[in-house]
Amino acid sequence: MADTATTHTNSHGTASAGLLSLYADLVKLRLSLLVVLTAGVGCIMASGPMIDWLLVLWTVTGTLACAAAANAINQVVETRRDAMMDRTRTRPLPAGHLSPAHGWVVAMLLAYAGITMLALLVNLFAAGLALLTLLIYVLAYTPLKPRSTLNTLVGAVVGSIPPLIGWVAVRDQLDIGGWTLAAILFLWQLPHFLSLAWMYRDQYELAGFRMLPSVKGGEHAVCQGTLVSAILLLPLSLLVVSFRVAGVAYAVFAILIGLWFIWKSAMFYRHRSRDAAKRAFFASLLYLPLLLLAMVFDRIPQASELVIILEPVAP
Repeated sequence: MADTATTHTNSHGTASAGLLSLYADLVKLRLSLLVVLTAGVGCIMASGPMIDWLLVLWTVTGTLACAAAANAINQVVETRRDAMMDRTRTRPLPAGHLSPAHGWVVAMLLAYAGITMLALLVNLFAAGLALLTLLIYVLAYTPLKPRSTLNTLVGAVVGSIPPLIGWVAVRDQLDIGGWTLAAILFLWQLPHFLSLAWMYRDQYELAGFRMLPSVKGGEHAVCQGTLVSAILLLPLSLLVVSFRVAGVAYAVFAILIGLWFIWKSAMFYRHRSRDAAKRAFFASLLYLPLLLLAMVFDRIPQASELVIILEPVAP
């Protein structure tokens, strides 16, 4: 379909703003910004008393470009299926505001820019993790969506890597602190995406996506998985305290917000309705950024690594 982004208005300034808005929708900007938050938290939590804010800026900008590229490629590949769903049919590609070729060029430019920025201005480890994230998203997660319900787990793996990018940007190595942040992100995505899949299971099924709520026994598994994941998040979120990465104030907040998230998930498990799924989904949207912000505000710069604690004592 021909590119119609510049035909919405005769005003050049308004047309440019309209094109930027289309690009924001193409790359799922709000979701990409959440990815940036986790990468930035990884940087800050891995830092010592003095945070290199310029390094944080390059890391989050490069990660943002890579996340935006992955989302744009996903929309290019799924244009036909997105057109079948009420939730996604107004996106730029299925609505015909941008052509698939246009979307592909934007995605490639963002991917090259993000990986190059990380490689030249951060380090090769961070750039390699960003490239790995992009490849898993495009070559594994996207093709699995119409084929297997395992796509949710693969997507959770993808979403757990950005905090590792932030961590290695500072330390140039992976250790227990970074892995803990990644585990929190992995586990959080399960109730987040499972509740979303429940809300739109009819639309996903119509578009040919293989989501867990649509298979035999899947509805029970979704409710159970959402609750179990929320329960497991509570002790996992407290591990950063035992590793002396965050302090007591964070621990108190993590317990309170964790119990609230468990309660919302338990209501979904009990009622198994779209409204309950919606409340659990929005609870997940609040839970993660609030937890990460609390972690940052109560961080301990002189964090003792578990690796050091577990080193054998010389005889």
